[in-house]
Amino acid sequence: MAVFDTPEEAFGVLRPVCVQLTKTQTVENVEQLQAHLQAVSDSALQELQQYILFPLRFTLKTPGPKRERLIQSVVECLTFVLSSTCVKEQELLQELFSELSACLYSPNSQKPATVSEELKLAVIRGLSTLMHSAYGDIILTFYEPSILPRLGFAVSLLLGLAEQEKSKQIKIAALKCLQVLLFQCDCDDHPRSLDEPEQKQLGDLFASFLPGISTALTRVITGDFKQGHSIVVSSLNIFYKTVGFIMADVQLGRISKVKAKPAVEHRVAKLIVHREADWVKNTGDKLSILIKKIIECVSVHPHWKVRLELIELVEALLFKCSQSLVESAGPLLKALVGLLNDESPEVQAQCNKVLRRFADEKVVVGNRAFADILSESLHSLATSLPRLMSSQDDQGKFSTLSLLLGYLKLLGPKVNFVLNSVAHLQRLSKALIQVLELDVADIKIVEERRWNSDHLSASPKTAAQPWSQIQRRYFRFFTDERVFLLLRQVCQLLGFYGNLYLLVDHFMELYHESVVYRKQAAMILNELVAGAAGLEVENLHEKHIKTSSEDLREIVTSILEEYTSQENWYLVTCIEAEEMGEELTMKQLGPQAITSGAYTCQLTSFPAFSKPSPTICSMNSNIWQICIQLEGIGHFAYALGTDFRLLLMSALYPVLEKAGDQTLLISQAAASTMMDICHACGYNSVQHLINQNSDYLVNGISLNLRHLSLHPHTPKVLEVMLQNSDANLLPLVADVVQDVLATLDQFYDKRATAFVSVLHALLAALAQWFPDTGDCGQLQEQNVGEKGSHLSQRPEALEKGCANTTTAEDIEQFLLNYLKEKDVADGNISDFDNEEEEQSNPPPKVDENDTGPDVEPPLPVQIQIATDVMERCIHLLSDKNLKIRLKVSVQPFPCIHRAAEPQFGLVGRDCTDEQVAALISWSMCGGQQKPSRGICLWNDSLRSFCISSRAKRSWPICVGGKAALAIMVTAAYATEAGHLFSLSRCLGDIQSPGRGLFLQVLRTLGGKCGDFLRSRFCKDVLPKLAGSLVTQAPVSARAGPVYSHTLAFKLQLAVLQGLGPLCESLDLGEGDLNKVADACLIYLSAKQPMKLQEAARSNYKQN
Repeated sequence: MAVFDTPEEAFGVLRPVCVQLTKTQTVENVEQLQAHLQAVSDSALQELQQYILFPLRFTLKTPGPKRERLIQSVVECLTFVLSSTCVKEQELLQELFSELSACLYSPNSQKPATVSEELKLAVIRGLSTLMHSAYGDIILTFYEPSILPRLGFAVSLLLGLAEQEKSKQIKIAALKCLQVLLFQCDCDDHPRSLDEPEQKQLGDLFASFLPGISTALTRVITGDFKQGHSIVVSSLNIFYKTVGFIMADVQLGRISKVKAKPAVEHRVAKLIVHREADWVKNTGDKLSILIKKIIECVSVHPHWKVRLELIELVEALLFKCSQSLVESAGPLLKALVGLLNDESPEVQAQCNKVLRRFADEKVVVGNRAFADILSESLHSLATSLPRLMSSQDDQGKFSTLSLLLGYLKLLGPKVNFVLNSVAHLQRLSKALIQVLELDVADIKIVEERRWNSDHLSASPKTAAQPWSQIQRRYFRFFTDERVFLLLRQVCQLLGFYGNLYLLVDHFMELYHESVVYRKQAAMILNELVAGAAGLEVENLHEKHIKTSSEDLREIVTSILEEYTSQENWYLVTCIEAEEMGEELTMKQLGPQAITSGAYTCQLTSFPAFSKPSPTICSMNSNIWQICIQLEGIGHFAYALGTDFRLLLMSALYPVLEKAGDQTLLISQAAASTMMDICHACGYNSVQHLINQNSDYLVNGISLNLRHLSLHPHTPKVLEVMLQNSDANLLPLVADVVQDVLATLDQFYDKRATAFVSVLHALLAALAQWFPDTGDCGQLQEQNVGEKGSHLSQRPEALEKGCANTTTAEDIEQFLLNYLKEKDVADGNISDFDNEEEEQSNPPPKVDENDTGPDVEPPLPVQIQIATDVMERCIHLLSDKNLKIRLKVSVQPFPCIHRAAEPQFGLVGRDCTDEQVAALISWSMCGGQQKPSRGICLWNDSLRSFCISSRAKRSWPICVGGKAALAIMVTAAYATEAGHLFSLSRCLGDIQSPGRGLFLQVLRTLGGKCGDFLRSRFCKDVLPKLAGSLVTQAPVSARAGPVYSHTLAFKLQLAVLQGLGPLCESLDLGEGDLNKVADACLIYLSAKQPMKLQEAARSNYKQN
């Protein structure tokens, strides 16, 4: 379609259409007019503006009912014309404004007319386009006192639409149109900025609408969150811009005390407001109520853009209306401070920016400085904090603590003015103590045990900020993790800005005051020290000086002494007691103590805990207290850095005690503390930490072993050291191990459980430190003893002997010598034979380096230690306590797999009992004590080894190197098998809980030296196993599905699953295999549980 640029051409085209619309008002005629308007240029439309608007306005003003679709088409066409032209006449502007507003007028109601949403949206857009089309200063002539009724009607109409409509699109359009009417539009089409007289004119005019606008917008802002954040943001924007414009201090300062008489009707004059002092005060008081409502709702709004707009509201009102809105200054500042720790980075950044602006420009609100208002607000909050913490929900606590944290950040060092007040310090501390109370009712805390002995960690640098990672804990009065994070930040800021000596003394008094406060006070003290060191503290005051390192070290030393004291470090964490004598001993020390296993549990002086059988809650409380104190030591390490090395002598030993505790939470906390110490003090790993400080640790262990009744936890320290160190520790602990063994000999009937755990850790460490090697030379290189030590040196002759290859001549010579020595031992020798032997065998050359034929070469230190440990284990195998027997039974496991390797000369699978007996009797023939050369069959090969007969107990022989240990292991298990199985302690009783373990022991031994145990197994063990299976078979056949959960079923299953591999490893004969097959046959019945059938079937496959 052609474009008509001249008014004449456009008039010729538009005239018929306009005439037709004037005669007949239909939707089709309006649409036809709008279609023709599309082909007319903007300049031509401007010339023909009123001519084109006439039929449209005529249609709107025609009396009588009209179709909504017609009105909507007319309004849309009118909007199109106004968007392309400018309104240059004041009268036309006012008339069009009234005509468009009347489209939504309802004579029977104060609410907008009930029309379609499309019509409402079209009218709103038409009003907005009309105000933007006003040319130049014509817009200012519109805002005269005479227009007040029309403007008020439109404002109330738009507020009603924004508040009551359900359509989000209409709500947003109504709010935007309201911004245009109130001169708040920021678009380019809006007129220039206003001068002072024009601002006063508009302020006086808009003041009449302030009550209605503020109340309606407050209802919109505090409405349902589901309406959308954009509606709330627009409403907030209009609210603070309108209030900031009408209540601006600059405008109110120029208002005269005498009200001028406007040249308008009396009815209109009553609507005009005179903004004198009384009006300002009354309006400010009423606005403060609305502002408080807005702040309460918006500060917790889920969308960050709404909270960001709240910061803009606070900034605008405090900067522009600091004198007129004095009553609102406190809530506004409170809202700003509360958002200082918002979860949104954008909100935090904007809040910090505004607060820094307040501080830089030294804002004065109502003749009071900014800092004075903060101090007063902090005083008020501290007074009400205990009540708020006990009555609010999690969200309320989060808001209150955010506010407290904001006050502390802004006041900085001036917070001491509040802390110096005893009343306020007590209220603040009691509130923190109250809200930090832990929930200690969970039984899982005390029942979770540490069963494994894994290393603490390989490296301390597993996290960027490991000190901030603490154990998950549950509190009585809140469940939101954000609340606990805020509490930690509050305590850190108190330590950073406050008087640290004052705070530590105050909370230490609470720590001593009651056991109820002790855990909370310890948590606060930990965070105070961390905050004083500046860990993760945001410093808004650059001139603030941190606590000196000397003062911090003194404070840490005093807290550390309190934490590790007798009454605070050894608390009741269990109800078991190894024996009553130890408990009575600890009673004499002060607090009551109950020892379980290898660690000590002590009771505090709290009345509820003074009973011999403490409650679950009391033990949980003690566990958490120990964990919190351990975490505190980690915090102290990070706070002092490398200076904490000076305190390691007093801190490391107690932490190692708790690292070996059987309570899971305590051991985890201690492990985390060890990592913190490594990271803070510059150690590469926990192993490095222990090795570097092992001298005084070993010294402490040695001293405490002499007074074991006073220090029953000492073995745990050695156990943890062994689990987390390397072979470099062995020279230092060699003497301590002998002390441990001597102490075990002295207290074997009282404290065997504690020492058995240490011995197991020792054997496991030795097996790890000295792995299998291919030749004896490499084994010798692994000895860690210093040069000159009788335990760590081996003669060169022994090394050469191990390295030499056995030849046929050597074997022949050995057999000849053996026969001759046997004849000598039997006395079957003549003098002629002796003379012939002397002549054929000249005297050997004397080796100057030979230590002598009667001097036995010393064993390596690790072999000697393991041998001594196994000697004690053999004694304890017959202990009446099943728990001790089970622990002792697993002791040699680390040694079996190492010592049974071929290169160590252990009697192997191919050696029969007769061969071993021959070797033993040969070794001990004639009572000779010197080493002799013998042979050991291993995988059809001949190897040389040294056999010593110095051990004449049970039936073991002691072979040089690891073979000595292995023979002792085998002897121990043979002895134990004979004891337990023949007496029917385990295998004869189907209910014995040790059956599974001993089967595992036999299977392990059978895999390494099966021929050695075959006869004993067939004689003592196999009949008991087969008999128990036959006896229990009818019971399991008649039992129901619940039987699979019983102990008897599990033991049956363990025996059936273990018999097959055991028979295979022992290489049983046909007769013995028939016994096994007969015992398993009855379990193939369909009446037996399916798992037992499968286990029995697997035995037939293996055998």
